[in-house]
Amino acid sequence: MSDALNLPAELRERAGKGASRALRREGRVPAVIYGGKEEPITIHLEEKEVVRQLMLGHFMNSIVMIDLGGDSVRTLPKDVAFHPVTDRPTHIDFLRLAKDAKIEVAIPVVFINEEASPGLKKGGVLNVVRHDLDLVCESDKIPDEIEIDVTGKEVGDSIHISEITLPAGSESAITDRDFTIATLVAPSALKKSEGEGEDGEEDGEEVAADEVEATAQKDDGEEGEGGEG
Repeated sequence: MSDALNLPAELRERAGKGASRALRREGRVPAVIYGGKEEPITIHLEEKEVVRQLMLGHFMNSIVMIDLGGDSVRTLPKDVAFHPVTDRPTHIDFLRLAKDAKIEVAIPVVFINEEASPGLKKGGVLNVVRHDLDLVCESDKIPDEIEIDVTGKEVGDSIHISEITLPAGSESAITDRDFTIATLVAPSALKKSEGEGEDGEEDGEEVAADEVEATAQKDDGEEGEGGEG
């Protein structure tokens, strides 16, 4: 997993919408730390630093150490609220983590060895059903991503969770079914050409004949109108 991120923070003296709006005007992001059988802590963070860390792309599945005046709180981001117009972060929820805690997180999947898939080489398309996997992970062993090898996959094949070797300390949060992660399908153009078969040429001739007849009728109509004028 990624190295832990660090965010300096300050305690919020006042709660409520008015106090939160005042903090945002000062370039701060209100936040709360909860969980771990302790009382919630209301804090605020520097907006520029929050945006910078969000841009890293793995903020939501990284351990974030909140620095509160020299005391560090080990957390995992659980929710980030954004302004509907400006897209600025307006509030963050952090889950306090014990060292041996297990937590449920959504981990992105990436597909590797696509050049070794006969189906993809033939023009097949990888239809991704799940872009993330819901996993239960040990809090100090959260993976950045899950790699899925498509070596040898043919058109018509499916990839299920049972085929995936998850990293140590991780297990699927969904245990009641062997769900599909991706399928390898034929492109629409390939399906169309296969469906036409030997009759494709005859169908084309019939369409062409219809078009000629329609054009002729249109021309006859235009001549008739000209004669009356």
